Amino acid sequence: MQNIQRISPFLWFENQAEEAVNFYVSIFKNSKVNKVSYYGDAGPGPKGSVMTVSFELDGQGFVALNGGTPSKFTESISFVVNCNTQQEVDEYWKNYLLKEDKKYSAVG
Repeated sequence: MQNIQRISPFLWFENQAEEAVNFYVSIFKNSKVNKVSYYGDAGPGPKGSVMTVSFELDGQGFVALNGGTPSKFTESISFVVNCNTQQEVDEYWKNYLLKEDKKYSAVG
């Protein structure tokens, strides 16, 4: 049984995710593109255009997202925390909001 990586960095691009991933994968050994997902009828990107690219750099998983504007690529990243239960999701969310001094509400 393969373990799921618990925390995955997301890199936000305007529309260059696939190009950037191909560049990164070409640099690091033991790297590969795992999956490319495309926008459908619901958008928000043009139907058939790349939405996300999941990839590995030397075994570390990442996801590149074509999120469009207003957010252009920066050195900032987000982390996805893969959870097994809703209780685990709620606990992370609650702890995050407490550190941000915001009111708790369930997500999931």
